[in-house]
Amino acid sequence: MTRPPGAVPRVAVVGGGVSGLAAAHRLRTLLGPSAVITVLEQRDRIGGVLRTVDLAGVPYDVGAEAFLARRPEVPALLAELGLSDLLVHPTSAAPSVRAAGRTGPLPGGTLLGVPTSSTRLDGLLSAEGLAAVAAEPERPLCWDPTADVALGGLLRERFGDELADRLADPLLGGVYAGRVDSLGVRATIPALAAVLDSGAPSLTAAADRATTPPPASRHDVARESTRSGARVDTDRRTGPPAPVFGAVRGGYGVLLDALAAAAGADVRLGTTVRVLERTEAGWRLTLGPTTAPEALDVDAVVLAVPAPAAARLLADAATGAATAASGIELASSAVVALAYRPEDAAALPPTSGMLVAAGEPLAVKGVTHSTNKWSHLAPDGLVRLRTSIGRFGEAASLQVDDAELVARTRADLAEVAGLRAAPVAVHVQRWGGGLPQYGVGHLDRVRTIEVGLPAGLAVAGSALHGVGVPACVATARAAAERVAAGLVPAAR
Repeated sequence: MTRPPGAVPRVAVVGGGVSGLAAAHRLRTLLGPSAVITVLEQRDRIGGVLRTVDLAGVPYDVGAEAFLARRPEVPALLAELGLSDLLVHPTSAAPSVRAAGRTGPLPGGTLLGVPTSSTRLDGLLSAEGLAAVAAEPERPLCWDPTADVALGGLLRERFGDELADRLADPLLGGVYAGRVDSLGVRATIPALAAVLDSGAPSLTAAADRATTPPPASRHDVARESTRSGARVDTDRRTGPPAPVFGAVRGGYGVLLDALAAAAGADVRLGTTVRVLERTEAGWRLTLGPTTAPEALDVDAVVLAVPAPAAARLLADAATGAATAASGIELASSAVVALAYRPEDAAALPPTSGMLVAAGEPLAVKGVTHSTNKWSHLAPDGLVRLRTSIGRFGEAASLQVDDAELVARTRADLAEVAGLRAAPVAVHVQRWGGGLPQYGVGHLDRVRTIEVGLPAGLAVAGSALHGVGVPACVATARAAAERVAAGLVPAAR
């Protein structure tokens, strides 16, 4: 859309999470100081599924706690905001996994749980499970480069149930709060799918190729797992390890506040957007309760909301995109954060955390030993940790009060770590519909959403190209650039 000469661009960003705020910030950069940018957030706070709380006097993240440092988006954004000195990296503490009633080291050398030829699985799998993994490279592989399949089914067919249940499921459950059997290969591990498309003869060979850099480029090799997984990449040019993960000293709240301030937007909290419709001049959003509706007319709109909300708002403006968005399901979970006196937590192992395999008789699905993993989270000597509860399809496990979630968490910590003392501080954070599920065919759904949007309308967020903060920032920038390109003054 081209505005009349001298007209001030007006853009609405629906959603005040990191995607919406990053989009607003990018719009300000592109459109200049005169543009009117309005951020509309249904909650009473910014941040979406990122939240920093006070846990015994220390800022503590109870949403995402880290980001992939090998991706450039968050370090670049911190630099742009003058916050580079707040970038921190994990300690050398190693992760563990709970499987078959035992807790042991999380195997390294995997591609999000898909073993390479160097992966050591002793102690995690039975003799039968080890034999199935060892035999996989010699078995004929039937792979259709035009199709998508469930990752769990593929792993079970190639490696057996133990590998899927004891390694891949807890790893990916930490990322998506989902089950490996419902996640699609192409959206979940695109590097694996790409190598299989090129003709890799087995999954083991594909994982080898996907984790080995081309000799000519000699770039860092991504050997990542999850927020609780592998900790370093290996730079084959120099040898020293480079951090895989990063975090923000002071919590993500610092980044969110800085984004909101730099965007210079009118941030309206507690505001529901009920209708989005096309007008001759641009777009009209209907806000507020049905008893007292308010109309907001703008030139362009960025939707940075969960998939179901996007589907509802797109129903009239982009029917095909709305239908595709409605096919993206969400998982709910809860985080229970606790702080302990050091003498009470002496039995806690010196690991960065513990993933929990499918089928374990525990309520928690993962534990992060935050003060072992992040040195900046122990300024006072207190021990801080967090657990996650709930996965896709397990909504019933969350239908209890906060006290019960804390009780279940404490019972599990007593069982697996001998931690029986009462905490000195607790925070329970529920995330209803917090994480999208990247099911089979997810990339096709996203493609349908993106190509089905009319001019002046864009989408951003975790439902698209990755659930991590860097991916959300990338979609936010792309959305801002899409709508800004059609406004005057031209995007710079």
